[in-house]
Amino acid sequence: MKTNTIEKNEMNIYEMRSSQNKNVHGDAAIHNYYVSKTKIICETDSKGYQTPKNRSLFEIVVDASEGFIPLWEKDVILRWRFSPSLYNVFNNPDAAMNGIRNIFAKGILLWEDAAPVRFSEKSDGWDFEIVVKQDNCNPMGCSLASAFFPDGGRHQLVIYPKLFEQSEQEQIETIAHELGHIFGLRHFFAELKESAYPSIKFGHQNPFTIMNYGKESIMTDNDRKDLKQLYQRVWSGELTHINGTRIVKFFPYHILGGIV
Repeated sequence: MKTNTIEKNEMNIYEMRSSQNKNVHGDAAIHNYYVSKTKIICETDSKGYQTPKNRSLFEIVVDASEGFIPLWEKDVILRWRFSPSLYNVFNNPDAAMNGIRNIFAKGILLWEDAAPVRFSEKSDGWDFEIVVKQDNCNPMGCSLASAFFPDGGRHQLVIYPKLFEQSEQEQIETIAHELGHIFGLRHFFAELKESAYPSIKFGHQNPFTIMNYGKESIMTDNDRKDLKQLYQRVWSGELTHINGTRIVKFFPYHILGGIV
Protein backbone atom coordinates (compact mmCIF):
# COMPACT_ATOMS: atom_id res chain seq x y z
CA MET A 1 0.00 0.00 0.00
CA LYS A 2 1.09 3.56 -0.63
CA THR A 3 1.43 6.22 2.03
CA ASN A 4 0.95 9.32 -0.11
CA THR A 5 -0.66 12.15 1.82
CA ILE A 6 -3.57 14.21 0.57
CA GLU A 7 -3.80 17.98 0.67
CA LYS A 8 -5.08 19.47 3.90
CA ASN A 9 -8.03 21.14 2.19
CA GLU A 10 -9.20 17.67 1.15
CA MET A 11 -9.25 16.63 4.81
CA ASN A 12 -11.58 19.34 6.08
CA ILE A 13 -14.47 16.94 6.70
CA TYR A 14 -12.14 14.93 8.93
CA GLU A 15 -10.91 17.89 10.99
CA MET A 16 -10.63 16.69 14.54
CA ARG A 17 -11.58 18.46 17.73
CA SER A 18 -8.66 19.18 20.01
CA SER A 19 -10.06 16.97 22.79
CA GLN A 20 -10.03 13.58 21.12
CA ASN A 21 -11.23 10.47 22.90
CA LYS A 22 -8.63 8.57 24.88
CA ASN A 23 -7.35 5.58 22.92
CA VAL A 24 -8.47 2.17 24.14
CA HIS A 25 -6.24 -0.74 23.18
CA GLY A 26 -7.78 -4.10 22.31
CA ASP A 27 -6.87 -7.43 20.74
CA ALA A 28 -8.03 -6.42 17.28
CA ALA A 29 -6.28 -6.50 13.95
CA ILE A 30 -4.07 -3.44 13.63
CA HIS A 31 -2.95 -1.64 10.49
CA ASN A 32 0.40 -0.05 11.29
CA TYR A 33 1.81 2.96 9.47
CA TYR A 34 5.61 3.05 9.33
CA VAL A 35 6.48 6.74 9.52
CA SER A 36 10.24 6.48 8.98
CA LYS A 37 10.16 4.02 6.10
CA THR A 38 6.88 5.25 4.60
CA LYS A 39 5.28 1.84 4.35
CA ILE A 40 2.31 0.15 5.96
CA ILE A 41 2.26 -3.10 7.88
CA CYS A 42 -0.92 -4.65 9.20
CA GLU A 43 -0.39 -6.69 12.35
CA THR A 44 -3.23 -9.04 13.22
CA ASP A 45 -3.07 -9.74 16.94
CA SER A 46 -0.13 -7.30 17.14
CA LYS A 47 2.28 -9.40 15.09
CA GLY A 48 3.94 -9.34 11.68
CA TYR A 49 7.59 -9.67 10.85
CA GLN A 50 9.91 -10.23 7.89
CA THR A 51 9.66 -13.59 6.14
CA PRO A 52 11.93 -16.09 7.97
CA LYS A 53 14.95 -17.16 5.92
CA ASN A 54 13.61 -15.19 2.95
CA ARG A 55 11.06 -17.92 2.22
CA SER A 56 8.26 -17.15 -0.21
CA LEU A 57 4.83 -16.11 1.03
CA PHE A 58 1.80 -18.25 0.28
CA GLU A 59 -1.93 -18.82 0.64
CA ILE A 60 -4.59 -16.70 2.23
CA VAL A 61 -5.14 -18.08 5.72
CA VAL A 62 -8.12 -18.22 8.03
CA ASP A 63 -8.05 -17.61 11.74
CA ALA A 64 -7.58 -20.65 13.99
CA SER A 65 -6.13 -18.96 17.07
CA GLU A 66 -8.90 -20.25 19.35
CA GLY A 67 -8.51 -23.86 18.23
CA PHE A 68 -11.20 -23.52 15.55
CA ILE A 69 -11.79 -21.46 12.43
CA PRO A 70 -14.51 -18.83 13.00
CA LEU A 71 -16.67 -17.97 10.00
CA TRP A 72 -20.15 -16.55 9.51
CA GLU A 73 -23.38 -18.47 9.02
CA LYS A 74 -25.13 -18.12 5.67
CA ASP A 75 -27.26 -15.03 4.94
CA VAL A 76 -25.83 -13.03 7.84
CA ILE A 77 -26.40 -9.27 7.92
CA LEU A 78 -24.06 -7.33 10.18
CA ARG A 79 -25.69 -4.28 11.70
CA TRP A 80 -23.41 -1.34 12.34
CA ARG A 81 -23.60 2.21 13.53
CA PHE A 82 -21.35 5.20 14.05
CA SER A 83 -20.34 5.55 17.67
CA PRO A 84 -22.05 8.57 19.30
CA SER A 85 -18.57 9.61 20.43
CA LEU A 86 -17.88 10.84 16.88
CA TYR A 87 -19.90 13.96 17.69
CA ASN A 88 -17.19 14.82 20.20
CA VAL A 89 -14.33 14.01 17.82
CA PHE A 90 -15.09 16.05 14.67
CA ASN A 91 -15.86 19.72 14.19
CA ASN A 92 -18.31 18.71 11.45
CA PRO A 93 -19.38 15.19 12.47
CA ASP A 94 -22.13 14.75 9.86
CA ALA A 95 -19.76 15.55 7.00
CA ALA A 96 -17.06 13.34 8.52
CA MET A 97 -19.45 10.41 8.89
CA ASN A 98 -20.56 10.80 5.28
CA GLY A 99 -16.93 10.65 4.21
CA ILE A 100 -16.23 7.56 6.32
CA ARG A 101 -19.45 5.95 5.10
CA ASN A 102 -18.26 6.44 1.52
CA ILE A 103 -14.84 4.85 2.18
CA PHE A 104 -16.48 1.96 4.05
CA ALA A 105 -18.89 1.29 1.17
CA LYS A 106 -16.05 1.33 -1.37
CA GLY A 107 -14.08 -1.09 0.77
CA ILE A 108 -17.02 -3.49 0.75
CA LEU A 109 -17.41 -3.10 -3.01
CA LEU A 110 -13.78 -4.15 -3.54
CA TRP A 111 -14.80 -7.65 -2.44
CA GLU A 112 -17.64 -7.66 -5.00
CA ASP A 113 -19.90 -10.74 -4.71
CA ALA A 114 -17.32 -12.62 -2.63
CA ALA A 115 -18.32 -10.78 0.55
CA PRO A 116 -19.96 -13.48 2.72
CA VAL A 117 -22.08 -11.05 4.74
CA ARG A 118 -24.15 -7.96 4.07
CA PHE A 119 -24.07 -4.75 6.07
CA SER A 120 -26.92 -2.61 7.35
CA GLU A 121 -26.55 0.70 9.16
CA LYS A 122 -28.70 0.51 12.29
CA SER A 123 -28.55 2.75 15.32
CA ASP A 124 -30.24 0.11 17.50
CA GLY A 125 -29.45 -3.57 17.77
CA TRP A 126 -26.00 -3.12 16.29
CA ASP A 127 -23.25 -5.74 16.00
CA PHE A 128 -20.33 -3.36 15.63
CA GLU A 129 -19.76 0.36 15.64
CA ILE A 130 -17.32 2.53 13.75
CA VAL A 131 -15.25 4.67 16.09
CA VAL A 132 -12.41 7.14 15.65
CA LYS A 133 -9.79 7.11 18.38
CA GLN A 134 -6.75 9.18 19.14
CA ASP A 135 -3.71 8.26 17.04
CA ASN A 136 -2.00 5.14 18.36
CA CYS A 137 1.70 5.72 17.73
CA ASN A 138 4.92 4.22 19.02
CA PRO A 139 8.53 4.12 17.78
CA MET A 140 7.53 1.51 15.21
CA GLY A 141 4.81 3.63 13.61
CA CYS A 142 1.16 4.66 13.85
CA SER A 143 -1.95 2.53 13.47
CA LEU A 144 -4.46 3.21 10.72
CA ALA A 145 -7.38 0.93 11.63
CA SER A 146 -8.37 -2.17 13.58
CA ALA A 147 -11.13 -4.75 13.25
CA PHE A 148 -12.31 -8.12 14.61
CA PHE A 149 -12.95 -11.75 13.67
CA PRO A 150 -16.35 -13.49 13.41
CA ASP A 151 -18.18 -14.27 16.65
CA GLY A 152 -21.43 -13.45 18.42
CA GLY A 153 -20.17 -10.45 20.35
CA ARG A 154 -20.29 -6.71 19.88
CA HIS A 155 -17.23 -5.11 18.36
CA GLN A 156 -15.63 -1.98 16.99
CA LEU A 157 -14.14 -1.07 13.64
CA VAL A 158 -11.60 1.49 14.81
CA ILE A 159 -10.20 4.23 12.58
CA TYR A 160 -7.21 6.29 13.60
CA PRO A 161 -6.71 9.83 12.22
CA LYS A 162 -3.55 8.77 10.36
CA LEU A 163 -5.83 6.96 7.91
CA PHE A 164 -7.18 10.31 6.71
CA GLU A 165 -3.68 11.39 5.67
CA GLN A 166 -3.53 8.59 3.08
CA SER A 167 -4.73 8.71 -0.51
CA GLU A 168 -8.35 7.71 -1.07
CA GLN A 169 -7.22 4.43 -2.65
CA GLU A 170 -5.10 3.61 0.38
CA GLN A 171 -8.02 4.36 2.69
CA ILE A 172 -10.28 2.05 0.67
CA GLU A 173 -7.69 -0.74 0.61
CA THR A 174 -7.13 -0.41 4.35
CA ILE A 175 -10.85 -0.81 5.02
CA ALA A 176 -11.03 -3.73 2.55
CA HIS A 177 -8.17 -5.39 4.45
CA GLU A 178 -9.97 -4.92 7.76
CA LEU A 179 -13.13 -6.34 6.20
CA GLY A 180 -11.07 -9.41 5.30
CA HIS A 181 -10.47 -9.89 9.03
CA ILE A 182 -14.18 -9.41 9.72
CA PHE A 183 -14.85 -12.14 7.16
CA GLY A 184 -12.49 -14.45 9.08
CA LEU A 185 -9.20 -14.05 7.21
CA ARG A 186 -5.85 -13.87 8.95
CA HIS A 187 -2.84 -12.37 7.27
CA PHE A 188 -1.67 -13.95 4.07
CA PHE A 189 1.66 -14.59 5.81
CA ALA A 190 0.22 -15.63 9.19
CA GLU A 191 1.60 -19.18 9.21
CA LEU A 192 5.14 -17.90 8.70
CA LYS A 193 5.02 -14.72 10.71
CA GLU A 194 2.41 -15.34 13.41
CA SER A 195 3.21 -18.87 14.50
CA ALA A 196 2.19 -18.15 18.09
CA TYR A 197 -1.37 -17.74 16.82
CA PRO A 198 -2.19 -20.79 14.67
CA SER A 199 -3.71 -20.31 11.24
CA ILE A 200 -4.83 -22.58 8.45
CA LYS A 201 -3.91 -22.22 4.78
CA PHE A 202 -6.61 -21.92 2.17
CA GLY A 203 -6.28 -20.56 -1.34
CA HIS A 204 -3.84 -19.75 -4.08
CA GLN A 205 -0.11 -19.12 -3.77
CA ASN A 206 0.29 -15.47 -4.62
CA PRO A 207 2.07 -12.81 -2.54
CA PHE A 208 -0.12 -10.10 -4.07
CA THR A 209 -3.24 -10.13 -1.91
CA ILE A 210 -5.28 -7.63 0.08
CA MET A 211 -4.38 -9.70 3.17
CA ASN A 212 -0.68 -9.00 2.74
CA TYR A 213 0.87 -5.60 3.44
CA GLY A 214 3.13 -3.04 1.84
CA LYS A 215 3.43 -2.96 -1.95
CA GLU A 216 1.92 -6.44 -2.22
CA SER A 217 -1.28 -5.47 -0.40
CA ILE A 218 -3.70 -5.18 -3.30
CA MET A 219 -7.05 -6.75 -4.03
CA THR A 220 -6.80 -9.59 -6.56
CA ASP A 221 -9.22 -11.90 -8.35
CA ASN A 222 -7.76 -14.75 -6.28
CA ASP A 223 -8.70 -12.93 -3.06
CA ARG A 224 -12.32 -12.86 -4.15
CA LYS A 225 -12.29 -16.35 -5.66
CA ASP A 226 -10.74 -17.97 -2.59
CA LEU A 227 -13.07 -16.25 -0.12
CA LYS A 228 -16.15 -17.06 -2.20
CA GLN A 229 -15.13 -20.69 -2.60
CA LEU A 230 -14.35 -21.03 1.10
CA TYR A 231 -17.79 -19.89 2.19
CA GLN A 232 -19.63 -21.79 -0.52
CA ARG A 233 -18.00 -25.03 0.56
CA VAL A 234 -18.61 -24.31 4.24
CA TRP A 235 -22.25 -23.37 3.77
CA SER A 236 -22.95 -26.43 1.59
CA GLY A 237 -21.56 -28.71 4.31
CA GLU A 238 -18.79 -29.95 2.04
CA LEU A 239 -16.11 -28.32 4.19
CA THR A 240 -16.27 -28.78 7.97
CA HIS A 241 -12.54 -28.91 8.73
CA ILE A 242 -9.38 -27.51 7.16
CA ASN A 243 -6.29 -29.62 7.78
CA GLY A 244 -7.99 -31.15 10.81
CA THR A 245 -9.12 -27.85 12.36
CA ARG A 246 -12.88 -27.60 12.70
CA ILE A 247 -14.87 -24.70 11.32
CA VAL A 248 -17.33 -22.96 13.65
CA LYS A 249 -20.04 -20.76 12.14
CA PHE A 250 -21.41 -17.77 14.00
CA PHE A 251 -24.56 -15.70 14.01
CA PRO A 252 -24.04 -12.01 14.91
CA TYR A 253 -24.92 -10.42 18.21
CA HIS A 254 -28.31 -9.04 17.22
CA ILE A 255 -29.57 -12.51 16.28
CA LEU A 256 -28.17 -14.29 19.32
CA GLY A 257 -29.63 -11.59 21.55
CA GLY A 258 -33.03 -11.76 19.86
CA ILE A 259 -32.88 -8.11 18.87
CA VAL A 260 -35.18 -7.16 15.99
